[in-house]
Amino acid sequence: MNLYREFQDGLHRAVEDLATAGELPQGLDLARLTVEPPRDASHGDMATNAAMVLAKPAGMPPRDVAQKLTAALARMESVTAVDVAGPGFINWRLDDAVWYRCLRAILRDGTDYGNSTVGQGRRVNVEYVSANPTGPLHIGHARGSVVGDVLASLLRKAGFEAIREYYVNDAGAQVDTLARSAYLRYREALGEDIGEIPEGLYPGGYLIPVGADLKERFGTELLDEPEEAWLPVVRDIAVAAMMARVREDLGRLGVHHDVFSSERSLVDSDKVNDVVTVLQERDLLYIGTLDPPKGKTPEDWEPRPQMLFRSTKFGDDVDRPIKKSDGSWTYFASDIAYHLDKYQRGFDMQIDVLGADHGGYVKRMKAATTAISDGEADLDIKICQMVKLMYQGEPIKMSKRAGTFVTLADLIDAVGKDVVRFFLLTRKNDAPLDFDLTAVKEQSRDNPVFYVQYAHARSHSVMRMVLDVFPNIDLDAAILAEADLTLLRDPAELALIKNMAAWPRLIESAAEAHEPHRIAFYLYDLASEFHALWTKGKERPELRFVVSDNLELTKARLALVRGLQTVIASGLQVLGVEPVEEMR
Repeated sequence: MNLYREFQDGLHRAVEDLATAGELPQGLDLARLTVEPPRDASHGDMATNAAMVLAKPAGMPPRDVAQKLTAALARMESVTAVDVAGPGFINWRLDDAVWYRCLRAILRDGTDYGNSTVGQGRRVNVEYVSANPTGPLHIGHARGSVVGDVLASLLRKAGFEAIREYYVNDAGAQVDTLARSAYLRYREALGEDIGEIPEGLYPGGYLIPVGADLKERFGTELLDEPEEAWLPVVRDIAVAAMMARVREDLGRLGVHHDVFSSERSLVDSDKVNDVVTVLQERDLLYIGTLDPPKGKTPEDWEPRPQMLFRSTKFGDDVDRPIKKSDGSWTYFASDIAYHLDKYQRGFDMQIDVLGADHGGYVKRMKAATTAISDGEADLDIKICQMVKLMYQGEPIKMSKRAGTFVTLADLIDAVGKDVVRFFLLTRKNDAPLDFDLTAVKEQSRDNPVFYVQYAHARSHSVMRMVLDVFPNIDLDAAILAEADLTLLRDPAELALIKNMAAWPRLIESAAEAHEPHRIAFYLYDLASEFHALWTKGKERPELRFVVSDNLELTKARLALVRGLQTVIASGLQVLGVEPVEEMR
């Protein structure tokens, strides 16, 4: 049950009826009309921007449109009052019976409450993590892993067919460097003193087991081989070992991909030539030279003819090379081939979740996706800004060069999967985030992970507590839904129900905006309202959830608590976090 969708449909019918009656023009675009909670709850229960949006195309002042709509909206069932505020904002109030109906729907639907069909089964490819397979995942990868995974869950709840994909960057110079680093560890496993790891190779100890595996498989056989013979063999084994570790670490974080795509397979299948064919057919390739990059002077810049893609035609700042002057393909060419492959697999809606160093990549990749699909594919790129790891308020120093960094596995060991997943969504993906290993363990309102989990656990404690007073009470959600909910009259009780009623709307809006952090924000606000109501009951005994001399009132309030418990569990389910029933 999506109450806001119901009233939005009613609003659309009101506009259409006014158009039929000749009071508004026919054929008005209703796509931008919204129905949402007002920013100030004292203004009413729902608000719409309809008059402001329709005024210009209707050729009327916003307040005139608002006055016409007010009369129509006032006739809607359960509407008790409609007001026009400011230049034409419309607020209306609803009968309390509407909110009781919502609470019953929550109890009836369980954690399926909020499920939507707004996605209409549209296929969406969500590509995330996609770290180079050159070492263990670290905290920088964790954020993209969580953002992408929760976004896919959110899209599925909203009715999309979301496919989780990992793009394995197993071609190019970085995996050759991995192979050389693993080969050095192989020589070490055979007893050679390799000394200090040379500059340019990966120094981390995570390749020591790969070296031991190579020794077990080949003995000394590879020592006598030239690099061109052993490198592809070692590379394949090293990449497989790194990807096995990646899968294991992601599994511990609760992240499981549906598809793993290989860059090397795209290169080997000559998929880039498909890109060239498509772009040439549309006259989007030419041979040219680029201006010097920023910071380069004409004296230290040698212009070279290259094959360039006309990305400026699609909003990019400059045209982009897809083939170098030496005849080799650029990384960008491979990336276009990958997105073409996704489009050809039936994904006209694609989402890439990338790290902070990919900011300059957005315009060119969106331009390329538009070009290769002739405008049919939609690409959204979510950039995840840096995560700064802290301990007791001080940054933890890390060095990739020295091979000393906090791995994702270390982070999960330190605070647990659920804390990592929730906390990484307490900021929007494009905002920097401080992850304090001490702060996330604090049991206070300032720790959103604890605060939301505590609300869920507290709701369970209410259910345990009531059995001491009413040992024979039936706590089944379907039974509680039959309670006399009209006994819930306190403004704080009704406000909590109204907040829960907004959950389906939030699912749809967050899914359409591709913003999974909204779930964490919503759960924190909902938990805050519940904790405030609990505190109110301590100060005013008549507002306690369990009223020892009034069974019917207790049942109604238990229905409220069970509803709260259900919505929080539904939200945590989207986040991939296990709701706890007791805090320890």
